[in-house]
Amino acid sequence: MGKAKLMVSENPLGELKKECESLLKEAFRKLRIDESFVKQLVFEKPPVWDFGQLATSICFELAKQTAEKPFTLAQQLVQAMDRSKFCLVKEAAAAGGGYINFHANFEKFSALTIESVRQLDAIYGFVKAGKPLRIIVEHTSVNPIHPIHIGQARNPMLGDALARMLSARGHTVFRHYYVDDVGRQTAVIAYGYEKLGKPKPTEKPDHFIGKIYTITSCLVEINRLKRELEKAKMVSAEEETVKINRELDDWVSVAFELKQKYPDLFEKLLQKISEDPDPEKSIGELNRAYEAGEERAKKLVREVSQLCLEGFKETLSRAGVFYDSWDWESDLVWSGLVAEALQKLRQTPFVTVLGGVLEFEAGKVVEVLDLRDKLGLRRDYEVPSLTLVRADGTTLYTTRDIAYTIWKFKKAEKCINVIGMEQSLAQLQLKIALYALGYSGFAENLTHFAYNLVTLPGYKMSSRRGRYITLDEVLDEATRRAYEEVSKRSPQLSEEEKQKVAEIVGIGAVRYALVEVDPAKPVEFNWDRVLNFEKNSAPYIQYSHARACSILRKASRKTEKAEYSLLKEKLEQELVFTLAEFPETFIEAAETLKPNLMADYANALADKFNTFYNAFPVIKAEPPELSDARLALVDAVRIVLRNALNLIGVTAPERM
Repeated sequence: MGKAKLMVSENPLGELKKECESLLKEAFRKLRIDESFVKQLVFEKPPVWDFGQLATSICFELAKQTAEKPFTLAQQLVQAMDRSKFCLVKEAAAAGGGYINFHANFEKFSALTIESVRQLDAIYGFVKAGKPLRIIVEHTSVNPIHPIHIGQARNPMLGDALARMLSARGHTVFRHYYVDDVGRQTAVIAYGYEKLGKPKPTEKPDHFIGKIYTITSCLVEINRLKRELEKAKMVSAEEETVKINRELDDWVSVAFELKQKYPDLFEKLLQKISEDPDPEKSIGELNRAYEAGEERAKKLVREVSQLCLEGFKETLSRAGVFYDSWDWESDLVWSGLVAEALQKLRQTPFVTVLGGVLEFEAGKVVEVLDLRDKLGLRRDYEVPSLTLVRADGTTLYTTRDIAYTIWKFKKAEKCINVIGMEQSLAQLQLKIALYALGYSGFAENLTHFAYNLVTLPGYKMSSRRGRYITLDEVLDEATRRAYEEVSKRSPQLSEEEKQKVAEIVGIGAVRYALVEVDPAKPVEFNWDRVLNFEKNSAPYIQYSHARACSILRKASRKTEKAEYSLLKEKLEQELVFTLAEFPETFIEAAETLKPNLMADYANALADKFNTFYNAFPVIKAEPPELSDARLALVDAVRIVLRNALNLIGVTAPERM
């Protein structure tokens, strides 16, 4: 490996691994060991830095095929290595009962890593996929009935991070928002909005719509329960009467709460809805009319949905989340695509009609097509059947989702649905329906990216009570708290700069907090953790980036005399190695769809950098060549921190 090749690499750690592999391959040949074992080579990091930077346990596998002990094999392989071909490797040693440990030649490895980062700059780490795909990432898709609240906010942050990572990996990514505007909930909000005379919003439109929805929903539910109570009393159904009374009491307490919060709006809706002899019937009719595409219903529901979406767009764009396509559920219905998918399903042996209700026997599909292993289902798990069409002729969400998924696969080769894990059954049934229709390729390229809930300590959210903390409120509060912290830490900044930095830090803090936890685990949203400037938070990593920028500003010189061989301290070399790990960490995060790995990486790099900064002088380091080498290292840290944060949608400010 000549010097020219060492200057720049998109994956410095990959280069080190290649050299280790090449040395082992040659040793295999010399010892007449079957070279196919090279395919089993896996490199890992030894538990202790002094043991080396890479290790392989291949000798344990070899020992199973030979009479030799793993340690003896390790010694023989190390002795058979051609030392003249060592370049990025400084030495290799047999250790730990059969491991082979490789020590990096940091004089060369530091030069390769730091120069690669600085020359590739904004594209460093973003290794492209061998076969780029067209991928649709469908995310957020909050129903247009109330503002996006903190409980739903994990979806856009995860979805956007996935889209960013896959795009950086070289795929063509389309970000889709599925507007769920068909169904009872949308009919409820449209009904309330019309009763008020279609008023112009007096505040942010989605907040305005949310209040109307909550009050309308509550009043309609009370009306329905009162009717049911009368019927139950007429037939002396005591048990049913007790049950309805309990439910009615609960809704009356909700009404009391809402009346106190929004007195004027509550009174207006109460008066208008009271004039309707049967609100439930009116909502049902509106729902059916909209699904059937009747003009009056179309105009009304679209109007109220668009208002809500205006508010969503404002919130999400503030958080740095944008979409390529807004896909209306109603368009799928009106275009005939849903009817077409239903017709095809009817032609399979897996659909039955019971009392006017169309049922899809998903469990039968699993058995007939032998899908248990493909779907990762236990032998004893019975997949429930899925209702496709109700007795009144209206379709269900998952029915429409089948048509939507087929539509998406005409535009992309892979589809990722970012949907909460509570929808796992519906997503499974959707996949089974694709198999039943003969779309096995679609089913295999459809990924349900499931995530767990967001909870707030000491606060119970309830959409029906209008008790939720909106994402807008969280972003405002995060920005306010960040402003206080920035003012304290950097009083010299102008007011305009403080406000600008506070917005970047506040929004970054919220995004990071919702991404850094493994998606399978719940997020407890806690302000002390979210805006912690000392550890594992966006502000902490952003502050580390700003510190690197500050050092480079103060030095105000080009690092032309950097002598990387002078970076001999263990902390310096650990920092170099962490920078070299970025491309492979990125590949793993993108391939396994784990944006939390990028957050973990950025935090670990910030930790290493701050330890290094507190231990050694940079600008005042002697000789000047060492100062230049450390400044180049700081510059590389700045670039990688920025690149890593960018993948999860967090901006890295230059001043804080």
